[in-house]
Amino acid sequence: MEYTHKPVLLDECLEGLDIRPGGVYVDGTLGRAGHAREIAARLTTGRLVAIDRDQAAIDAAPAQFGPLMDRVTLVRGNFGDVAPILDSHGIHGVDGMLFDLGVSSPQLDEAERGFSYLNDAPLDMRMDQSAPLTAREVVNGWSREELCRILRDYGEERYAGPIAAAIVRAREGKPIDTTLELAELIKSAMPAKARREKQHPAKRSFQAIRIAVNDELGEVERMLASALDLLVPGGRIAVISFHSLEDRLVKTAFASWTQGCTCPPDFPVCVCGKKPRAKLIGRKPIVAGEAELNENPRARSAKLRIAEKL
Repeated sequence: MEYTHKPVLLDECLEGLDIRPGGVYVDGTLGRAGHAREIAARLTTGRLVAIDRDQAAIDAAPAQFGPLMDRVTLVRGNFGDVAPILDSHGIHGVDGMLFDLGVSSPQLDEAERGFSYLNDAPLDMRMDQSAPLTAREVVNGWSREELCRILRDYGEERYAGPIAAAIVRAREGKPIDTTLELAELIKSAMPAKARREKQHPAKRSFQAIRIAVNDELGEVERMLASALDLLVPGGRIAVISFHSLEDRLVKTAFASWTQGCTCPPDFPVCVCGKKPRAKLIGRKPIVAGEAELNENPRARSAKLRIAEKL
């Protein structure tokens, strides 16, 4: 198929990363190479390490990069493992890192991947097609309590309890196998007023199940635990998040990196010795402007945060 993925906040990412032509950069979420291709285009003697867990993204990359491919190293893997990935390639300091935490447009658009509540497909939702856990296994095998927890915590779904109960009741008769089957079940468990809301009734629940299947928040936590140590002084990290759970993790990590002395205010002198390890580039997250939103509505919930290592 022809990919039409539009990279979110592209100009803002490139400006924020402040790319050095001879530097080493990481795109931890290659997708369809929208951001990565533009980073590579700004390198001369530098290198871009492009990581993705989806084999389809790795397979499509050479065509996306074209003649720029000679400055790119492709790695199939999870961005949460960025530290061991770089170590295995003999890279011990990078000038910039980009993580776009959104699901890539082709994954959403390919009905057979099972991410969409608008098209009928087997319940899958795996970003890595070789991973063992699928959405079908979550929906049919996890307890009512665990389903309720992920719908509430990952989807911020206020009807998590009734939806989880409806799923458990339905699967007692036969397994829930397809996306539309699940979407209709979710819809039926919600009150009429919720079904009339602007967004699709299944949107939050599908998000929650996708996050659980791919351990998305765990990946973000593991990445943030190692990212700052991987940057050289003056190196920058840029993270695009698409929902409040991810953004909260990024905001909290960046705040801890930029915090100095933690001694009580009444101490006459600092005894903790803690110094800031990074500075924020911009106090508030960067969001898409009106022109980009008109062209790419998927950018509406995107927030970009950037930090620089001191």
